[in-house]
Amino acid sequence: MTLTELRYIVAVAQEKHFGRAAQRCAVSQPTLSIAIKKLEEELAVPLFDRSSNEVIITGAGGRIITQAMRVLHEADMIFRLADEGKNELAGTFRLGLIFTVAPYLLPKLILSLREIAPGMPLMLEENYTHVLTDALKRGELDAIVIAEPFREAGITTQPLYSEPFFVIVPKGHKFEELDAVTQKELAEENVLLLTEGNCMRDNILENCSELAAKQKIDGLASTLQGSSINTIRHMVASGLGISVMPATALTENDHLLFSIIPFAGEAPVRRVSIACRRNFVRPKALSAIRRAVIASQLAGVTFAEL
Repeated sequence: MTLTELRYIVAVAQEKHFGRAAQRCAVSQPTLSIAIKKLEEELAVPLFDRSSNEVIITGAGGRIITQAMRVLHEADMIFRLADEGKNELAGTFRLGLIFTVAPYLLPKLILSLREIAPGMPLMLEENYTHVLTDALKRGELDAIVIAEPFREAGITTQPLYSEPFFVIVPKGHKFEELDAVTQKELAEENVLLLTEGNCMRDNILENCSELAAKQKIDGLASTLQGSSINTIRHMVASGLGISVMPATALTENDHLLFSIIPFAGEAPVRRVSIACRRNFVRPKALSAIRRAVIASQLAGVTFAEL
């Protein structure tokens, strides 16, 4: 039994005529008739009643032809998937992003990716770094956007961009009189951070040594925490405390909610990268994602070189 034979019987069933079916399949009528007869002998059941002038499908033939149509559909799907495999920029790309990057990067990434790889839609997942990493290792995601440092066996990373952190304070706060905030001044305040286990919290504490030292002394219980960047932004605006935000999380209208002050000296930075499995089979697709990020015109960041 071959796919060609299945195409022949489906064509006869739909055309109700052996001659027209042969024309549709671009073969001679004897070729088509011999192939169908061979298939009937193999199955040991007649598919068509040839006793009259018109083509009549037998009961068994009707069921077999219905199944043949399903098989041909699935075979066509296999060929389409194979074609997508030849063109790395065709077909869905499964991209994971950490919570603190996705809301700010995705709107601009989607727009630039439309131009670079219009035939490559994104299947997206937002989650914590460790959850995305596990999904990447299981093959459930093609790549993940994470913040450095990130080291996992069997996974490679490529830089996307780096962005400075800023201090945000409520309106009327004494820091509004400063041109810049030192790390010592920051550590003396009530600083709102994301909940423990969030990579941006870890990144801030790694870059702000005096704040990290205070955290170790005072303990987690004394720390003001928020579940998301947006939550923390609004808690700062309400006057609960101050916080540290990456450049991408700040907008031109934020001055209506709170004040934004740079760090004194060299500002702490967050480095954002894309990670994939070492044996990833669509390097051109990954390159397209990188190029789309770098072409996204994300404000306030320094893009990596391609």
